[in-house]
Order: sequence, then structure tokens, then C-alpha cells
Amino acid sequence: MNLINQKLKFSEKIGYALGDGAANIAWRGVATFLFIFYTDVFGLNPAVVGVLFLIARFGDGIIDILMGIVCDRTNSKYGKFRPWILWTAVPLGISLSLLFTTPNLGPTGKVIYAYATYLLFFLIYTANNIPYGALMAVMSPDDKERTSLGSYRMVGAFTGGMVVQGALLFLVAHFGNIDPTINVQQLDAKKYEVTVSTHEDIKNVNIKTKDGIALFTWTNPPVKDSLNVPTIGKSFSMEANKEYSFVVAGEEKLVAKNISIIDQKRGYSSAIYIMSVFLSLFLMVTFATTKERVQPPKGQKTNLVKDLKDLVRNRPWIILLFIGILFNVYNSIKQGIVVIYFSHYLHNQLLAASFMIGLMLASIAGAMITAPLGKKYGKRNLFIGALIFSGFVNSLFVFCGPGDTIGIFTIGIISEFGAAVFPTLFFAMLGDAADYSEFKNGRRATGLVYSAGSFATKFGGGIAGAIIGFVLAAFHYNGHDELSIQGAVPGIIMLMSWIPTIVAIITAAVMSLYPLDQKKMDNITLELNNRRANERA
Repeated sequence: MNLINQKLKFSEKIGYALGDGAANIAWRGVATFLFIFYTDVFGLNPAVVGVLFLIARFGDGIIDILMGIVCDRTNSKYGKFRPWILWTAVPLGISLSLLFTTPNLGPTGKVIYAYATYLLFFLIYTANNIPYGALMAVMSPDDKERTSLGSYRMVGAFTGGMVVQGALLFLVAHFGNIDPTINVQQLDAKKYEVTVSTHEDIKNVNIKTKDGIALFTWTNPPVKDSLNVPTIGKSFSMEANKEYSFVVAGEEKLVAKNISIIDQKRGYSSAIYIMSVFLSLFLMVTFATTKERVQPPKGQKTNLVKDLKDLVRNRPWIILLFIGILFNVYNSIKQGIVVIYFSHYLHNQLLAASFMIGLMLASIAGAMITAPLGKKYGKRNLFIGALIFSGFVNSLFVFCGPGDTIGIFTIGIISEFGAAVFPTLFFAMLGDAADYSEFKNGRRATGLVYSAGSFATKFGGGIAGAIIGFVLAAFHYNGHDELSIQGAVPGIIMLMSWIPTIVAIITAAVMSLYPLDQKKMDNITLELNNRRANERA
């Protein structure tokens, strides 16, 4: 059978896509919510979180290379890569749950717990995601079919991201709902005095009206000299049996049942536990529905030194490594600042969920058109164009005020439509780099090549987390202090707008050095197919 002409079944593509849906429940859950969870709920300093992200992800990125080596040397009746997807399905869900669990510890204990669970999560994520990425390259030898599979993969990834980013905050609101005492006294037609209390200490709660329209102003701010500006809701800590009072304006006929007070710690933990169950189930489906078809050349012997030499001499792979780091810095800054931006600049955290759903829908559309555009313009040219387009549009956030909701949604959706092209092309291009190595050296180390993808994703995300942490720390951000939060708003706007744009421009410049255009890939694919046909003859 001529494998190059064998098209993958729709069901197999969907099964493979579910694997990245699962991975993105974990990855986007961490990238989008863990920073604000650590600072606003767990109570860690943003600079401490930034250093944690950078150190842990760099160290874990090194482990990616080792995992790639292990995968290439795994031999089982299920193949080299599929078994790891099964073996790590449940442990990955458990480790994600531990990240959003908050034991009652002191300041040092919290930092130790954060480091331990964060490292554990990424160790298991590596053992899952390196084999998953490499699986794409051995499901089909056709680079165009891999581009199509990459589009399915990214649709799955963005759908998983949409589930966690769109549903999580609503699940937090549902599971974090407490039973406080609420007294409402009307002052005039659209103004009320609201007093709340609870019978237990709660470290971090968020109060707002269920319609999300009314503005809250402290009657007696709990923090001395607090910047007491009217906002859609307030975040604060509650002591048992202590009353907290607000003037609430902007809604008519306000009654106690229309006021929502959410325990964010309990809400986040419960919501992530549910997401983790679906994550594990999706990975099991991926294992059951996929198949490995491309094998290393006959007679290839295990030789780590040769594999590593081939890797460092593989110019397309080296360039892709840097590209992957840079575009993940770009995407991770954009993702990591969204909830903080909506919580503390627009003062409407739940609106972030709608915003992120819009981004995910744009991402799905962008991923779906990547394959035909890639065939028409070539992967390299499309990648550069998408970087310039997305980065320019993203810079326009700098002109948006807190009330410019339509403009913020429009800019975000258009920018994300272009950004969806990056990961879709990147993982397909890693398969091209594996083909290039086999074409040039007569050897194939698919897992080792795909370790670049996981390394770039994690290390790029770590750099992004460090940038967010250091910028917010420079503006003295403290998630438990309203005065410091308002003082950090200029830094939040910078992170949402022109800082990612600078990264996109740098990435486009590096991408121009990538040597494999579509003509070269067509020749490589044809030559490798002929070699494999001769081996089978």
C-alpha cells in the first residue's frame, strides 16, 4: 500500500483532536487562571509567582528533551507514543486538581506547595504531551495530511480551551456560592446600602449583583486609605461575624437574592476537579482511536549520540525551537493577563468568560482555514503574515477604556483569529523537520524532534509568566489590596496591548530565516515515500 495516498479517517482525526482538547483544559486552565489564583486567592506575591513560572518551566523544558529520547526508545504492542497517552491520562487530571487546591499553610509552606505541585504537574504533562505531539508525525507520512490533522488538532485544542475559559468562571460562581447574611436598605430609586456578613472566615470573596450592572462603593473601606472608586463588584476577605457595608448604585428594585457573594477558593477547586475528570476521559478516547503508521527506517539502530548530532545540525528544527518559544511568549502573555484585565480594569470578571469564548471561536475559525491557506501561500509565508497581522491588531488595546466593551471584544477576536495560525502550523512544521532529518541523515527521531514543541510551549509560557509577574510587581500589584490594584492598571494595559506586539514582531523576523518552503517539502516527501516503498519491496 502506498501510505502517502492513504487519507486518515474523520473519526481518527476527531479522536486525535480530543487529545489536544484534554491538554488545553490543563494548559489553558493553568495559563489563564493559575496566576490570578496564586495572587488573588492563594495569596502569593506576583514576583514570586513569576520566578516560579520561569524556573519551573525552564527545568521542565529540559526534561522534554529526555522525554523525547524515552519515547523514541519505547516499544510496545501499542507503538512508541500511544501508550504514554494512556498511562498519563489519570495522573494528569490529579496533578491539575492539586494545583488549584489550597491547603492551610503559612507563607513559606504556600511557596513550597506551589513549587512541588507545579513541578509535578508539568512533569506529568511532559510525559503526556511529548508523545501526543509526536504521534501526529507517525499517523501519516504526507506533510499536507499532517497539516490537515494539525487543523483538527487545533480545533480540538481551541474547543478544550473554550470549555475551560468559558465555563470555569461560571463554575467558580456556582460552587463558590456561600450563604451570607445580606441586608439591603434603599436610599433612593437606584441607590442602596448593602451590608453583608458570614459565620466563617473566608480569605477571598467577590461580591456583585447577579446582573453585573450595579456599582459598589465601600461605606467604610476595610483597608486604610484605600482608593474607594465605584466598581462593578468588589473582592475582599471576610472575617466571621463582621459586617461589611457598601453603597450600591445603578439597579432598580435590588433585593438580597440578587446579590452574589462567591468564595473563590472553594469555587476554583471544585470547578477544576470537574474539568480534570473530562480531561482524563478525552485522553483515553485519543489512545483508543488513533494508530501509528510511520516507522523509523529499517536497520536504524538506537544511537543517542547520532540522534543528538542530527538534531543540533537540523537547521529547520533549531529555528522552529526559537519560533516556538517566542510565539508562546506572545500567546501566553495575552492569555495570562485576560482575567486580571477584566477583573481590575473593566471590573467585571465574568465578562472575561464571554471574551474568552469569543477568542476560542475565532481560534477555531483560524485553525480551520490554516490548511488551505498554507497550501496556497506556504507555511513560512503564512506564519509571518499572521504574526504581523495579529500583533498589529493586538496593539490597539492601548486605546481602549474600561467602557469600550465592543472595541475590546472586536480587537481581541480579530487578533486571536490571526494567532490561531501559529500553533496549527508549528506542530505540522515539526513533522516537516523530522522528515528533513530522515531525508538528510537517513535516521528518524520523531519524539526528540517533537520535544521542541513541548519545550517551547512551556519555556515560552514561563517567560511570559515571569514578564507578567515582574511588570505587575514593578507597579506594586497586590491582589488583596484595592489601592495597589488600581495603581497597577497602567502595567495591566501594557501587558494586554503593546508588550505582546513587540514579541510578535521579533518572532516574524526570526521566522524569515526558516529554510523549508513548500517546494522543498514536496521534494522531500516524494523522496521519502520512494525510499519507504523500496524498503517494503
